[in-house]
Amino acid sequence: MFRASVLVVLLTVLSGCDFEVPGADQKFGTQNFVSAVSIIELHRLRNGSYPLTLKDLEFLGDWDGIWLSAVRYERNAEGYNLFLERGWAGKPTLVFPEKFKQGLGILETNVKWSSEN
Repeated sequence: MFRASVLVVLLTVLSGCDFEVPGADQKFGTQNFVSAVSIIELHRLRNGSYPLTLKDLEFLGDWDGIWLSAVRYERNAEGYNLFLERGWAGKPTLVFPEKFKQGLGILETNVKWSSEN
């Protein structure tokens, strides 16, 4: 009984804590966006076209569900739109060098492009 009481108190205290990790949204947001681009472009390379939806992607690993739920994908006639919806807990603002999108089918995104490397 004592052990259960201590566990309840500990969980109550921890649930009120703010577990924000500085920079986590940026890091996870970057990883989510880059992973999405990589698998989407691999699909085009293997199949000759971009997937209609993210559900059409093949050979996903167990951890790919993390980035799948963190991006919004829209295929269009010339390529695709990819929007980052979540990093770790929030929605980060990402900035990538313009060179990153070279040769990719990304048309619209909420990622900012920088001419600086």
